[in-house]
Amino acid sequence: MTIPQDPKPCIDLHCHSTASDGALAPAELVARAIEKGVSHLALTDHDTIAGLPEAKEAATAGGLTMINGVELSCVWRTYTIHVVGLDFDETSPVFLNALSIQNENRWQRARIIADKLSRLKVDSLLEKATALAGGDVPGRPHFAQALVDAEVVPKVAHAFKRHLGAGKPGDVKACWPELSEVIQWIRDAGGIAVLAHPRKYKLSATRLRELVSDFGKAGGRAIEVSISGQSSGDLGFVAELARREGLLASQGSDFHFPGAAWCELGRITKMPEGLEPVWHHFREPVRG
Repeated sequence: MTIPQDPKPCIDLHCHSTASDGALAPAELVARAIEKGVSHLALTDHDTIAGLPEAKEAATAGGLTMINGVELSCVWRTYTIHVVGLDFDETSPVFLNALSIQNENRWQRARIIADKLSRLKVDSLLEKATALAGGDVPGRPHFAQALVDAEVVPKVAHAFKRHLGAGKPGDVKACWPELSEVIQWIRDAGGIAVLAHPRKYKLSATRLRELVSDFGKAGGRAIEVSISGQSSGDLGFVAELARREGLLASQGSDFHFPGAAWCELGRITKMPEGLEPVWHHFREPVRG
């Protein structure tokens, strides 16, 4: 069960817009965050900061504080892991070059997905998915919608079940950089590296402890403790990992689209006591 935070401040440090795989444009996302009572928001699109300028303009107009954010994909051992970068310098040449590398990795993956789905005989599938992504790199949700539009499947859920979900032809793994390299990119830009949604990787308790330990040793500073829809057992386990490894605690809804009450903007499981919030360590610390 998720419990809304105290309204001041209401901090959401993980969400997505149409710049990656979200359903709302950055300005629409910010408007919804304001409507839901969020006071501080980090837009963390996958491997891109293209949505930040629009989001910041809308936030300034609406009185919401934006925190620079991004969610970067990487590899730890054989697992694909996501690391959220927060409060970095978005003009850092090293960081911008890293995002360019990630962007090319995503385009390569998109081209392979289109090739894998060519047997479905949808004309210009890659172009149609790209258009749905607003001209940016399409992800599996965009390919799924393109298949719906082409009447190959009736719903997006069917597209994932038959063609894009785990183990299906369109489930293509990208060639991501190593965990330590991604953490260094964020650090070089003056930001804070956060291990995203640790329980979503479906790792055993032992393996997750190893991941968190390696993450901290590589320079990672925080872990997402409170996320939407998380069980109380998972919340307690991740909180203990944070304490054990001396990591700061972060939180976020991982919002992608309206209509899913379990991952709504600002609706985040209450942070356990005794943890040090990551936002106390921003260049402009958030208190309250």
